[in-house]
Amino acid sequence: MAATPAAYGQAARPATQLAKSPRPPAPADTLHTALTEVVVSASRVEESFLRSPVTVEKLNARAIRLSPAASFFDAIENLKGVQVITPSLGFKVINARGFTNTTNVRFAQLVDGVDNQAPHIGAPIGNVLGPSDLDVLSVEIVPGTAAALYGLNAINGLANFQTKSPFAYQGLSVRQQTGVNHLNDPNVKTFGEGGSPVKSYSETSVRYAKVLMPDKLAFKVNGTYLRAYDWVANDQTDINGQGNATTGLFGADNPAPDQVNRYGNESSDRTTLTLGGRQYAVARTGYDERDLVDYNLRTLKADLGLHYRFRPGVELAYTYRVANFDNVYQRSNRFRLQNYLLQQHAFTFSSPVVQARAYLTQENTGQSYNLRSMGENIDRSYKPDAVWNNDFTSAWNTATAGGQPVAQALATARSAADAGRLQPGTDAFNQRLGQLQNVNNWDVGAALRVQARLLHGEAQVNIAEVLRRSGKSLTNKLDLLAGADHRTYVVVPDGNYFVNPEPGKDALGDNLTYSKTGGFVQAGGRLFQEKLRLTATLRVDKNDYFDVKFNPRFTAVYSPTQRQNFRLSYQSGYRFPSLFEGFSNVNSGQVKRIGGLRVMSNGVFENSYTRASIDAFNNQVTAAINANSSAQTTAQKRAAAILASQGALQKTPYTYLQPEYIKSLEMGYKAAFGESGRLLLDVDFYYNSYRDFIAQVEAYVPIAATTGGSTIQDPLPSTIVPVSGDNLNAVATALNARSTQARYRLWTNSRSQVYNYGGSAGLRYNLAGGYLLGTNATYTRLDRTENGDGLEDGFNTPRWMYNLSLGNENAYKNAGFGLNFRHQVSYYSQTFLVNGDVPAYSTLDAQLSYHIPAAQVRLKLGASNVLNHYYVSYLGGPSVGGLYYLTVTYGL
Repeated sequence: MAATPAAYGQAARPATQLAKSPRPPAPADTLHTALTEVVVSASRVEESFLRSPVTVEKLNARAIRLSPAASFFDAIENLKGVQVITPSLGFKVINARGFTNTTNVRFAQLVDGVDNQAPHIGAPIGNVLGPSDLDVLSVEIVPGTAAALYGLNAINGLANFQTKSPFAYQGLSVRQQTGVNHLNDPNVKTFGEGGSPVKSYSETSVRYAKVLMPDKLAFKVNGTYLRAYDWVANDQTDINGQGNATTGLFGADNPAPDQVNRYGNESSDRTTLTLGGRQYAVARTGYDERDLVDYNLRTLKADLGLHYRFRPGVELAYTYRVANFDNVYQRSNRFRLQNYLLQQHAFTFSSPVVQARAYLTQENTGQSYNLRSMGENIDRSYKPDAVWNNDFTSAWNTATAGGQPVAQALATARSAADAGRLQPGTDAFNQRLGQLQNVNNWDVGAALRVQARLLHGEAQVNIAEVLRRSGKSLTNKLDLLAGADHRTYVVVPDGNYFVNPEPGKDALGDNLTYSKTGGFVQAGGRLFQEKLRLTATLRVDKNDYFDVKFNPRFTAVYSPTQRQNFRLSYQSGYRFPSLFEGFSNVNSGQVKRIGGLRVMSNGVFENSYTRASIDAFNNQVTAAINANSSAQTTAQKRAAAILASQGALQKTPYTYLQPEYIKSLEMGYKAAFGESGRLLLDVDFYYNSYRDFIAQVEAYVPIAATTGGSTIQDPLPSTIVPVSGDNLNAVATALNARSTQARYRLWTNSRSQVYNYGGSAGLRYNLAGGYLLGTNATYTRLDRTENGDGLEDGFNTPRWMYNLSLGNENAYKNAGFGLNFRHQVSYYSQTFLVNGDVPAYSTLDAQLSYHIPAAQVRLKLGASNVLNHYYVSYLGGPSVGGLYYLTVTYGL
């Protein structure tokens, strides 16, 4: 039996909604549907889509069918006010209103109200733990802070995916999507003449639901298997093009290049060599990302749902979700996620008075690994840096003695030093890659081995409903809601990525724990014949290591007519540091990345100097030595240069982590015009103020040479002896040599006060004959920075984004189509990997569909980026081309 809405005609309310009496659905073939649709994410209670007190974007079943995107998750990018970046074909990141990055911990992603983040990452991995296209009912996006209600670090917004109830949608559904990508992709390696880069794409989904006891007990199961070849990151731009400017070596002659997607030649992989009396920065050779990654992408996920109704409107549900997958992920570095496992158990109770849920998410990173560490340590595993540098120097001396010019001698020296280097694609290379993939120490290996859990419990009570049921007449125009939640993260220390700074602190022994408890109260009233609705919310949160924080929210909706609604809101929000930001403990590229909580980095801030000032100081020293043509020895030249340049050094002005904070003012207008509300207009404007951005700073502690010169230490243990800041010459001398530095990358807060503003406008018009026309534009701007220190997180958002769509499910005899054109302007991208301008790009998506009602089959032939114009959504990320597919769906 194909899956269809249950015979009694109404889908069950999603678990995040307060149950109400069933009502017949609005006709699906007109925009009038939007006038009767409800949303829950904006206020945590069921309310009219038109009268939502904050901006809400909704993707319903019809919009998903019309979309030419390959999946409902991909279709989110075309909603008003939404930005999506693509670190991987299987890992897309949703954001709104600026300040995004490849691990967007400022945007929450829920499935039926349940957070589906990977605990140690602090953000979801695309939709790997989310619903399949067969099971999704609708999507709600709230751009802008929602922290006052959810407290989930949702200071940029949230997405809530609502799934189909097994009571309402029963039977068997099957979806098979087959396609190709990488047409004419120059980044894909091919073998032999005429080799084709075209790769296959396949996703198979199955859903089955059945009511076992009428209106009492039902279940559903879903399974999805995706196989594809991932988009390739192969940006060869040299971001260290000026690294040897004092010697006149640029471009291919530069012996210290740092290509964006080549790993093992970064700053920590360079050495300053004195050759012929001059100083040159020389980098190890490194490997392209394409050499280090198996781009075959795989996702295997499933879920089981058991639902029991005690009586109409009162339901208990258990959901189990599991996902095992391979794809590519990016934080400060890019990672190959391999055999990664996520599991989630969730219980949800919903009734008109009480809603409660509790869930456990478990994470195991499998055989994942860090691409930068892999590139560095494959090079070092065949020849350590010291040996390579000696071989390079010896070969250079021989070459110049034989009359070779400097640039040619440098190339000759590299060839000689690289003798015996492992070559990509060989058995020896693959064997070494497999070995390092399992070494959980980034000084010598590349493994990412994290096991983490997230435990969450929450409940909310509709106090107004309780009072109404007790006969209190004053509550007819009053809404009262209260809720509380608790969350604990638990990490098993692996000795590389995480350690427990306070072992034995609690009952979980040596495991690292991090907890938060919070709650909210919301009161609302309707005045002036219900034309004015006012709501006030106050949230309180207490997080480990931080004081109590308060988040208020005030909203007003004025509706002069049923179809016209003006909204205004003010709210604030806190974002607490994620696990990685607070507790990381990673040796990476001879720089230790440590969490910004005092318990992790005690003593580092007070004794360190900024990496930016150290780089400037050492560049001045190198330039002074190379410009010194006197008869002094190299040591004498160095001492003089250090003395002259030490004023460039600056102590680190930052300190230990505090939560981020946002204040947001938003106003908007939403209205329906014409017969049956065929024209829907939605306009919004916002102004945000941020402080205490959580970001990273590199800071190095000068240490006494008697420590043995180790560059990787725990934060200032007894073996680290900081050089006194009172003796600046001793400090400068220590910071001019790698062996007398303890190098750290720390999470801290920017001292900047940052403002941004923007707005969006959208129109949807239901034309005669079932044609749906839509257009929207989004404007987002970084306003200004007071006392800017350049440490605030990257804004990473185009100033303008546009979408234009046209579709019809039944344009001619069950045949339909959908078109979507998207354009975004160029913007400045600032990530931990590379900074620069992302070029503007446009994409055209298209689909043709055919519905066979008698067979309950729907065919869709479509393409995203149908013109195959390759683009990058951020610097350092992959080039995204066209994906061409055929989808066959049975059971609607």
